[in-house]
Amino acid sequence: MLRLYRVDHGGAPNYVAEREGRWRLVDGDIFGTFAEGPEIASEGLRLLPPVSPSKIVCIGLNYRDHALEMGKALPEEPLMFLKPSTAVVGPGAPIRLPEWAGRVDHEAEVGLVIKKVTRGVKAAKASEHILGLTCVNDVTARELQRKDVQYARSKGFDTFGPIGPCVAVGLEGRDLEVKSYVNGALRQHSRTRELIFTIPEIIEFVSAVMTLLPGDVIATGTPSGVGPLKVGDSVTVHVEGVGALTNPVVAAS
Repeated sequence: MLRLYRVDHGGAPNYVAEREGRWRLVDGDIFGTFAEGPEIASEGLRLLPPVSPSKIVCIGLNYRDHALEMGKALPEEPLMFLKPSTAVVGPGAPIRLPEWAGRVDHEAEVGLVIKKVTRGVKAAKASEHILGLTCVNDVTARELQRKDVQYARSKGFDTFGPIGPCVAVGLEGRDLEVKSYVNGALRQHSRTRELIFTIPEIIEFVSAVMTLLPGDVIATGTPSGVGPLKVGDSVTVHVEGVGALTNPVVAAS
């Protein structure tokens, strides 16, 4: 298994390739051609968001149990909305809660990292356009979501798009365990085999609407168990084969 991490190394962002616990600097373009260079120590490296997406495309209500807990009918086609690039933070970075926004929830999701320009791609070819998988926390101001109906405000706050800790390359996404924890307590637990719309179907649907660019992320939906966060919490999203994405929760002020 190859995992690509983006780290602060020597005062600048660099990619490292991790295999079986050994970390090597990456030479080249992870979206094109690259080689694994000298080995480095992983201790003390600050993890950055693994990619800098132009957008995060989110798929709503893509687990049956989550649609049920939200009191909504199963969608007939993928429900799509966007998070801005300014929402993105990496592992360990704080999620900042606006005090006036009301309840804010965690949502654990598997993220697809796009490998190359993707437009009008059929499901059968979808895997050719995926660099790898990552963890996404689709942080949501739930009361604003219900009030606005549209999702731009409730999903779009700065820090409401944690991604990481890495991009897992070559990981089969058909049946992976997805979990979230708050302060070590399990909140969400499911598997990607429970997705209503599969990963290839999602790629086909989204790319028929918009062009996806290298580094863009598609969040594939969250299972049941979403719940509120409060200042002082620590929230972790875990995806089998990818790892754990942990972020503290602080006040926006």
